Amino acid sequence: MPVPADLTARELLDGYRTRTLSPTEVLDSVLERMAADEPRLHATYAPDPEGARTAARESEKRWADGAPIGALDGVPVTIKENIATRGTPSPLGTAATVLQPAAADAPAAARLREAGAVIVTKTTMPDYGMLGSSQSSFHPLTRNPWDLSRTPGGSSSGAAAAAAAGYGPLHLGTDIGGSVRQPAGWNGIVGLKPTFGRVPVDPPYVGRVIGPMCRTAADASLLMSVIGVPDPRDHTALPAARIDWPDSPGDVRGLRIGLLPSVGTGLDTDPEIRAAVEAAARAFEAAGAVVIPAEPFTTREMLDGIDRFWRARAFADLAKLPEERRRAVLPAITDWAASGETMTGSEVFHGFSQIDAMAVAANRALADLDHLLLPTAPIPPFAVEYASVFDDPQRPFEHIATSLPFNMSGQPAVSVNCGYTAGGLPIGLQIVGRRFDDAGVLAAALAYEQLRPAQRPWPSV
Repeated sequence: MPVPADLTARELLDGYRTRTLSPTEVLDSVLERMAADEPRLHATYAPDPEGARTAARESEKRWADGAPIGALDGVPVTIKENIATRGTPSPLGTAATVLQPAAADAPAAARLREAGAVIVTKTTMPDYGMLGSSQSSFHPLTRNPWDLSRTPGGSSSGAAAAAAAGYGPLHLGTDIGGSVRQPAGWNGIVGLKPTFGRVPVDPPYVGRVIGPMCRTAADASLLMSVIGVPDPRDHTALPAARIDWPDSPGDVRGLRIGLLPSVGTGLDTDPEIRAAVEAAARAFEAAGAVVIPAEPFTTREMLDGIDRFWRARAFADLAKLPEERRRAVLPAITDWAASGETMTGSEVFHGFSQIDAMAVAANRALADLDHLLLPTAPIPPFAVEYASVFDDPQRPFEHIATSLPFNMSGQPAVSVNCGYTAGGLPIGLQIVGRRFDDAGVLAAALAYEQLRPAQRPWPSV
């Protein structure tokens, strides 16, 4: 029998209802796993075992009284450190931050507490979330539990590693260019980038979302049912909507699915990854979906333009810091941002305009499709010591050409494991949907979990 730390949230809740499990027993299992694995993984920031024990005891009493307060009562969760939780500083992954306890929970964290979830710890991220690795000037180097010599990805580095290692079933990350999906793909878990505005973010920004990172699509769906509600602190949040969040596979018969094994810009797709994505498409086709070859829709101009805009924005933010704090930022970030100083207004504006160009192209790509299948990342996870795929601050985003478009377009996209490399590293399949069809994307992921080959055991660190 699996230990409680490895059970899904739905299994835990069933155990609480039948009195075969208790929230305190489950939390003890999670804390034991963390104590064993953290000396090697370094996925957590500001763990709060005593606060979690108090919350678990309170939940246990509610279950004994037959009065759970919400859909996640007693379920352990972790929260990425840039999502505020009251009383805990948010360093944003960088030693340049002046640490101040957060005055209040961010919207998603507040919804978790209201639902009775047990917040166990925050999780790590790289400086300002602007890397596809776990390199940080503040946190220790977070490692991939499938291979400690590899990066878990970024920027939701700790959340992905924690999910794969079994630090409980539910984890929250953030994503502005692939920061939920790419680490999810590289750690063999499910990571959803919801429709922009579906989960309130404080403060909001173009393309930035909060999404679930879990071992199963059903748990990601359960987590979305709690956090996917409006909050007045986010003026971009979508209005309240009645959504039937799926807990069982969708029927894929008749679905029109586009297959895009290579996006046409950024890095070429690794042959092993291409083969795994194409095999996933064949599995959908065998189950009755209509699979159609899709044409690449992004361009070098789009990718480079957004890179330039982000460099200019980063330089402007870093220029506001006192020199001593600016020197504390990871060199990979300051070196990347440096060219922002000499960009003309025209160059910056052109870069910003590529957000809309990419958004239009991505939405048009699904005009006559229900879903699009493509790699979550075009390559396996790179060396953990690298700040980016080439360890080159001038080319940090070549691997996000597969994920960035759907942040800019606002479309929902989920990563689900579709196989393993010859070296045993997970491969992520990205399933993209039309805007607002978060439930449909998750239903497709649930279906694929039934169609895919048997999964390997979770890694033992």
